[in-house]
Amino acid sequence: MPARPVIAYPDPRLRLKALPAAACDEALRALAHDILDTMTAVSAIGLTAPHVGDLIRLVVIRLDPAAEPLIYVNPEITWASPETAVQTEGSVSMPGVTEAIERPARVKVGYLDLAGSPREDEADGFLAACLQHEIDQLDGIFWIDRLSRLKRDRVIKRFDKLQRRDRA
Repeated sequence: MPARPVIAYPDPRLRLKALPAAACDEALRALAHDILDTMTAVSAIGLTAPHVGDLIRLVVIRLDPAAEPLIYVNPEITWASPETAVQTEGSVSMPGVTEAIERPARVKVGYLDLAGSPREDEADGFLAACLQHEIDQLDGIFWIDRLSRLKRDRVIKRFDKLQRRDRA
Protein backbone atom coordinates (compact mmCIF):
# COMPACT_ATOMS: atom_id res chain seq x y z
CA MET A 1 0.00 0.00 0.00
CA PRO A 2 1.32 3.47 -0.74
CA ALA A 3 2.20 6.15 1.76
CA ARG A 4 0.12 9.25 1.17
CA PRO A 5 1.03 12.92 1.51
CA VAL A 6 0.18 14.37 4.93
CA ILE A 7 -1.94 17.53 5.00
CA ALA A 8 0.14 20.35 6.47
CA TYR A 9 -0.90 23.07 8.90
CA PRO A 10 -2.60 25.56 8.35
CA ASP A 11 -4.65 23.71 5.70
CA PRO A 12 -8.35 24.29 6.58
CA ARG A 13 -9.11 20.58 6.00
CA LEU A 14 -7.48 19.92 9.38
CA ARG A 15 -10.46 21.72 10.97
CA LEU A 16 -13.16 19.65 9.27
CA LYS A 17 -15.18 17.05 11.17
CA ALA A 18 -14.77 13.54 9.79
CA LEU A 19 -17.79 11.48 8.79
CA PRO A 20 -18.51 8.01 10.19
CA ALA A 21 -17.25 5.13 8.09
CA ALA A 22 -20.30 3.67 6.36
CA ALA A 23 -18.90 0.14 6.08
CA CYS A 24 -15.96 -1.91 7.26
CA ASP A 25 -15.13 -3.08 3.77
CA GLU A 26 -12.05 -3.65 1.62
CA ALA A 27 -11.79 0.08 0.80
CA LEU A 28 -11.63 0.94 4.52
CA ARG A 29 -9.04 -1.78 5.15
CA ALA A 30 -6.96 -0.44 2.24
CA LEU A 31 -7.19 3.06 3.72
CA ALA A 32 -6.05 1.73 7.11
CA HIS A 33 -3.02 0.13 5.43
CA ASP A 34 -2.25 3.37 3.57
CA ILE A 35 -2.39 5.25 6.88
CA LEU A 36 -0.06 2.72 8.47
CA ASP A 37 2.39 3.02 5.55
CA THR A 38 2.19 6.81 5.84
CA MET A 39 2.86 6.62 9.59
CA THR A 40 5.95 4.53 8.92
CA ALA A 41 7.16 6.93 6.21
CA VAL A 42 6.82 10.01 8.44
CA SER A 43 7.77 8.33 11.75
CA ALA A 44 4.39 8.96 13.37
CA ILE A 45 2.86 7.04 16.26
CA GLY A 46 -0.73 7.95 15.40
CA LEU A 47 -2.54 9.19 12.34
CA THR A 48 -6.12 9.71 11.19
CA ALA A 49 -7.72 9.41 7.78
CA PRO A 50 -8.23 13.22 7.67
CA HIS A 51 -4.44 13.67 8.00
CA VAL A 52 -4.14 12.03 4.56
CA GLY A 53 -7.13 13.83 3.03
CA ASP A 54 -9.93 11.32 3.64
CA LEU A 55 -12.70 12.65 5.93
CA ILE A 56 -13.53 9.27 7.49
CA ARG A 57 -13.49 8.47 11.23
CA LEU A 58 -10.49 6.15 11.18
CA VAL A 59 -7.51 6.18 13.57
CA VAL A 60 -4.35 4.10 13.46
CA ILE A 61 -1.95 4.10 16.44
CA ARG A 62 1.29 2.20 16.89
CA LEU A 63 3.31 3.30 19.91
CA ASP A 64 5.97 0.63 19.39
CA PRO A 65 7.25 -0.02 15.84
CA ALA A 66 7.49 -3.74 16.65
CA ALA A 67 3.87 -3.97 17.84
CA GLU A 68 0.72 -4.57 15.84
CA PRO A 69 -1.10 -1.33 15.04
CA LEU A 70 -4.27 -0.40 16.91
CA ILE A 71 -7.04 0.48 14.45
CA TYR A 72 -10.20 2.30 15.49
CA VAL A 73 -13.17 2.77 13.16
CA ASN A 74 -15.69 5.45 14.24
CA PRO A 75 -14.07 5.91 17.67
CA GLU A 76 -15.82 7.90 20.38
CA ILE A 77 -14.72 8.64 23.92
CA THR A 78 -17.40 7.11 26.13
CA TRP A 79 -15.82 8.00 29.49
CA ALA A 80 -12.97 10.17 30.73
CA SER A 81 -11.45 10.19 34.20
CA PRO A 82 -11.65 13.31 36.34
CA GLU A 83 -7.90 12.94 37.00
CA THR A 84 -5.67 14.56 34.43
CA ALA A 85 -2.17 14.01 33.11
CA VAL A 86 0.20 16.11 31.04
CA GLN A 87 1.84 14.71 27.90
CA THR A 88 3.98 16.35 25.24
CA GLU A 89 2.08 16.44 21.96
CA GLY A 90 2.76 17.46 18.38
CA SER A 91 1.58 16.57 14.89
CA VAL A 92 3.05 15.36 11.62
CA SER A 93 0.90 18.10 10.07
CA MET A 94 2.95 20.64 12.05
CA PRO A 95 6.40 19.03 12.31
CA GLY A 96 9.13 20.32 14.56
CA VAL A 97 7.02 21.79 17.37
CA THR A 98 5.58 20.22 20.51
CA GLU A 99 3.93 21.43 23.68
CA ALA A 100 2.64 19.98 26.94
CA ILE A 101 -1.12 19.39 26.98
CA GLU A 102 -3.27 18.38 29.94
CA ARG A 103 -6.00 15.82 29.27
CA PRO A 104 -7.94 13.20 31.24
CA ALA A 105 -5.51 10.54 32.47
CA ARG A 106 -7.77 7.61 31.49
CA VAL A 107 -10.44 7.12 28.85
CA LYS A 108 -12.79 4.48 27.52
CA VAL A 109 -13.23 4.44 23.76
CA GLY A 110 -16.03 2.75 21.87
CA TYR A 111 -15.28 1.84 18.26
CA LEU A 112 -15.54 -0.79 15.54
CA ASP A 113 -12.66 -3.01 14.51
CA LEU A 114 -11.90 -3.49 10.80
CA ALA A 115 -14.29 -6.46 10.70
CA GLY A 116 -17.12 -4.19 11.89
CA SER A 117 -17.37 -5.70 15.38
CA PRO A 118 -18.12 -3.27 18.22
CA ARG A 119 -15.34 -2.88 20.78
CA GLU A 120 -14.58 -0.83 23.88
CA ASP A 121 -11.07 -0.29 25.23
CA GLU A 122 -9.84 1.50 28.30
CA ALA A 123 -6.53 3.33 28.04
CA ASP A 124 -4.32 5.30 30.37
CA GLY A 125 -1.02 7.14 30.15
CA PHE A 126 0.41 7.97 26.77
CA LEU A 127 -2.07 5.79 24.86
CA ALA A 128 -4.97 7.69 26.46
CA ALA A 129 -3.42 10.98 25.35
CA CYS A 130 -2.86 9.64 21.81
CA LEU A 131 -6.45 8.46 21.52
CA GLN A 132 -7.80 11.81 22.70
CA HIS A 133 -5.44 13.67 20.35
CA GLU A 134 -6.48 11.61 17.31
CA ILE A 135 -10.20 11.65 18.14
CA ASP A 136 -9.94 15.44 18.52
CA GLN A 137 -8.53 15.49 14.97
CA LEU A 138 -11.54 13.51 13.75
CA ASP A 139 -13.74 16.16 15.37
CA GLY A 140 -11.88 18.97 13.59
CA ILE A 141 -9.97 20.01 16.71
CA PHE A 142 -6.30 20.50 15.90
CA TRP A 143 -3.94 19.80 18.82
CA ILE A 144 -2.92 23.45 19.29
CA ASP A 145 -6.56 24.31 20.00
CA ARG A 146 -6.02 22.69 23.42
CA LEU A 147 -3.37 25.30 24.29
CA SER A 148 -3.85 28.72 25.84
CA ARG A 149 -3.85 31.56 23.32
CA LEU A 150 -0.34 32.59 24.42
CA LYS A 151 1.13 29.08 24.06
CA ARG A 152 -0.72 28.54 20.76
CA ASP A 153 0.68 31.79 19.34
CA ARG A 154 4.20 30.79 20.44
CA VAL A 155 3.90 27.35 18.84
CA ILE A 156 2.66 28.89 15.58
CA LYS A 157 5.54 31.40 15.59
CA ARG A 158 8.08 28.60 16.20
CA PHE A 159 6.52 26.55 13.40
CA ASP A 160 6.53 29.51 10.99
CA LYS A 161 10.19 30.15 11.82
CA LEU A 162 11.05 26.50 11.10
CA GLN A 163 9.16 26.66 7.81
CA ARG A 164 11.00 29.82 6.71
CA ARG A 165 14.33 28.24 7.66
CA ASP A 166 13.53 25.06 5.73
CA ARG A 167 12.55 27.05 2.61
CA ALA A 168 15.77 29.09 2.69
